Amino acid sequence: MAKNKEVEQGIIFSKGPKNNAFAKYFVGQSYLQGLVEDPDVSVSVGNVTFEPGCRNNWHIHHNGYQILLVTGGEGLYQEEGKPAQRLKAGDVVVTHDGVKHWHGATNDSWFSHIAITAGKPEWLEKVSDSEYRKAEENAK
Repeated sequence: MAKNKEVEQGIIFSKGPKNNAFAKYFVGQSYLQGLVEDPDVSVSVGNVTFEPGCRNNWHIHHNGYQILLVTGGEGLYQEEGKPAQRLKAGDVVVTHDGVKHWHGATNDSWFSHIAITAGKPEWLEKVSDSEYRKAEENAK
């Protein structure tokens, strides 16, 4: 049985619909609820919810950044060449321009974060099952 099942219902914001528009950049099922839909605002803000074991591909934000505000569950975040970090509600992650990284749920827990993103993402290769297992085993 998955931990943090309450995340499935939405913690602060609705989990939103299945994230079909970006499904090819994820392993597993994610959900996306846009929170700011204003053409005069130069960042996107969305609530991203991950089913247990779901993670996004490696990616880079060009001419921008990404801030993750963790709202529920347990997750992982990893920058290329660095050990993975275990994430829980209240954690904040700042990913600077040009840094290759990925994030997602732990294998046994739902996970949710608010993503504040500026710039254009470049989606890269999938996080392999072996990379994911290693990240989960070694995350602090």
